[in-house]
Amino acid sequence: MKETPVNRIMESTLERMREMVDTSTIIGEPITTGGTTLIPVSKISYGFTSGGTDLPSKSNAELFGGGGGGGITITPVAFIVIENGKSRMMQINNYTSSADRAIAMIPELVDKVTELLKADKKTEDEAQPTE
Repeated sequence: MKETPVNRIMESTLERMREMVDTSTIIGEPITTGGTTLIPVSKISYGFTSGGTDLPSKSNAELFGGGGGGGITITPVAFIVIENGKSRMMQINNYTSSADRAIAMIPELVDKVTELLKADKKTEDEAQPTE
């Protein structure tokens, strides 16, 4: 791809945005208080634009006019709560779709399945005769 002033503007804008956002922005640093660990979860939205044009010139010099910009929104959406070996998700906003509800239920579902498997194993161990 040919290097143009518009390309340089876009690369510069994207590089600045990359500096502002990394994975620790989405899944934050764990916060431990007593026996409870909270992990913040955020949603990131971003957009950018750039453009430019070659300006007519009576001389042989190339004239260019252009610009670019972008914006980022970071919204806290939930906390993953780990307490007594169990995890659950506490959402900050109300559920907006069925998919949101399903995703929020995953940690609780995993905990319940784990408990059922432990209870089943314990029942099997108790049912076996001792020698």
